Amino acid sequence: MASQRRSGQHRKPKPPSAVRTAATVVTAAAAMTGVVAFSGAAYADPAPSLQQVKEEVNRLHGEVVKATDAANGVEEQVKSRQVTVDRTQARITDEQAALNTLRDEIGVLAADAYRGGGLPPALSLALSGDPEGYLQKAQLMAQLDERQVARLREIATRARVLRQDRADASSQLAELEKLRTELTTGRAEIQRKLGEAQRLLNTLTRKQQEEILASDEHGATDVARDTPHGSRDKPTTPSADVPVSGRAGKAIEFAREQIGKPYVSGAEGPDSYDCSGLTQASWAAAGVKLSRTTYTQIKDGPGVEKGALLPGDLVFFYPDNRHVGLYIGNRQIIHAPRPGVAVKIDPVDSMPFLKAIRPG
Repeated sequence: MASQRRSGQHRKPKPPSAVRTAATVVTAAAAMTGVVAFSGAAYADPAPSLQQVKEEVNRLHGEVVKATDAANGVEEQVKSRQVTVDRTQARITDEQAALNTLRDEIGVLAADAYRGGGLPPALSLALSGDPEGYLQKAQLMAQLDERQVARLREIATRARVLRQDRADASSQLAELEKLRTELTTGRAEIQRKLGEAQRLLNTLTRKQQEEILASDEHGATDVARDTPHGSRDKPTTPSADVPVSGRAGKAIEFAREQIGKPYVSGAEGPDSYDCSGLTQASWAAAGVKLSRTTYTQIKDGPGVEKGALLPGDLVFFYPDNRHVGLYIGNRQIIHAPRPGVAVKIDPVDSMPFLKAIRPG
């Protein structure tokens, strides 16, 4: 009888296509997450291949480089807003002190008026309320002398300015707090991605890690998608060294002294740098002020054709402008490449050229 059949008997085998489909889904999931999933003591999905780890680490580091520039931009906004808030608050302090002084003066005038025959009722009301409102009443003018009217007008003006500045300060503080929250969130996301990349790297040998970090492909996936086939610059023969002097020479000299220092997201020196932090510090050593991010530094000077590069020029890479280096001549740049890699010299053709500018 059917009820007496053992459970599991006479089951139809799964079609081969279903088995292949299931295997494909599992493999794809493992490749996407980079996580080894265990289904039992004796069976496990294979660990990510070296190529999979390389692609994922490069992707994460590319996102870190972009997120670093974005966070640097927000940090610059925080600094700028803080300066504005400090100025507004200092102005409020000065305005309040000036207002207090004026009120003390009008108080002295009121006392003199009282000793000379009594305090005018309108002046008494003005001192206890809003002087600007009382000055709008014509009958008040007839009861005050010239000095009292002048002081009350000044008090009214300063009180109005003080109220506006306090409202501005409140708005500025709210915007500053919003930016600080955005910055904190951005920096936390950077650290999360750095940690994820490092966990993947830790599954490899030291030699394999070094090969990945030296690949200069922290954007290879995006470049393949965004750059037309064959448009990535091919290596060129190094040109003769160009004599360097003046401010460009000082910037390059400073940059050379930083070789070997680590890349750190958001760092501006002196012990570590990110890419735009290094270029900014190098030109600052030459007395030239650059902005903080690749997105703004690309506007800090006139554009230069790749074939016309001179030492000291800033060279920007990748279609989304995620990286910048300092050109030193001989077809080479000094740059802070990526997390895990120290400041070093590389060929200018090692990454896809976007644009170059000449600071100063």
